[in-house]
Amino acid sequence: MNTLLIVGSANADHVLAFSTLPKPGETLMSQQYRLELGGKGANQAVAAARLKTPKQQVEFICALGDDGNARLMRDAWQSDGVILSGCYDIAGQDTGTAMIFVSEKGENSIGVVAGANACLTPAHIVQQQRLFDLASYLLIQLETPIDTVATALRLAKQHDCTTILNPAPAAALPSELLSLVDIITPNETEAQALTGITVTDTHSAALAANKLHQYGIGTVITTLGSQGAYVSVQTDSERYNQLIAAFPVTAIDTVAAGDTFNGALMVALDEGLSMIEAVSFANQASAIAVTRHGAQRGIPYRAEL
Repeated sequence: MNTLLIVGSANADHVLAFSTLPKPGETLMSQQYRLELGGKGANQAVAAARLKTPKQQVEFICALGDDGNARLMRDAWQSDGVILSGCYDIAGQDTGTAMIFVSEKGENSIGVVAGANACLTPAHIVQQQRLFDLASYLLIQLETPIDTVATALRLAKQHDCTTILNPAPAAALPSELLSLVDIITPNETEAQALTGITVTDTHSAALAANKLHQYGIGTVITTLGSQGAYVSVQTDSERYNQLIAAFPVTAIDTVAAGDTFNGALMVALDEGLSMIEAVSFANQASAIAVTRHGAQRGIPYRAEL
């Protein structure tokens, strides 16, 4: 049984739907409100669990508060097959919370309160060395403390586990951390934050990817929305660049599209697909996700692809 390990955040998403996103200083009446389960780490864990093969299992390391949302999340994740042996309950803390504004076109604006996510420490990660020893892949993001992210990446490398960093939310990162990454998956905004290069197309994505390769990252996958995903590989055994086209769909909600992509990518690579095949698989999954409302609610199951 192959273990896929996700370390990251979990949030209760308060979603408000509008015809257009409010502008600064503007007050709009929401057309709908709903509570969704989200957080980048949790979304990616759910995506991996729904898309995995019977020979794979998904472990999720996270921190939750001692509230009703935490209990709701645990029940939902376990029903999808996510294993929570590395999930911590933090006394006196609320589970992470996000406020999400969504437009009719599927655009979104998101604000996040870290809550218990900020309490996931390097010590918690070190306590889970058994999971790192089992894992073939680690997938991690930036909604937990940066020291925790670095510790997880370092531990994964020590256990010969392939590391995937989804560098979201966008942030500049130290070279020491980037040197621990095997595969990085920024969108346009995140690529610019990492490299200082404005990314809008394949040419600018190639420039940004080349800069990230200088840190020792072998594979850079830049997601370009409706254009698809630009893959740049510079490893000892392979060197190529290729745009993998997106599947044409009408997006109604892009929340968790990137998380679905990342969870699917990890599953496909661990399954033995080539990088190009894995990115295409991830494009399929995220294309379905954007045609549905909700974060985890919109993530597809493998049979749907």
